[in-house]
Amino acid sequence: MILAAGRGERMRPLTDEQPKPLLRAGGRRLIEYQIISLAYAGFRHIVINYAYLGSMIENALGCGERYGVQISYSPEKEVLETAGGIANALPLLTDKGCHRPFLVVNADIY
Repeated sequence: MILAAGRGERMRPLTDEQPKPLLRAGGRRLIEYQIISLAYAGFRHIVINYAYLGSMIENALGCGERYGVQISYSPEKEVLETAGGIANALPLLTDKGCHRPFLVVNADIY
């Protein structure tokens, strides 16, 4: 799971019109570094939560095909913070009710 729901207040004004995970560094969006690293490590299904300007994240990343993964999205009407975001996404993180370990990373690490 990639946590991408934050507002990015400390990055203002850069985040006034786009969410922090979509900011670019080194030629890629911040969140793309996490997706590429997870794909390289063998993860094939990634869940991304979002709140602030989240539709921009979905539009930018799509279904994940170009990264060799399947991306599912867990939208939040209000930011639920870390534990709430994970709890909200649990239906997407389980396999037919079977709870298995999963990895959680932040979207905005370069």
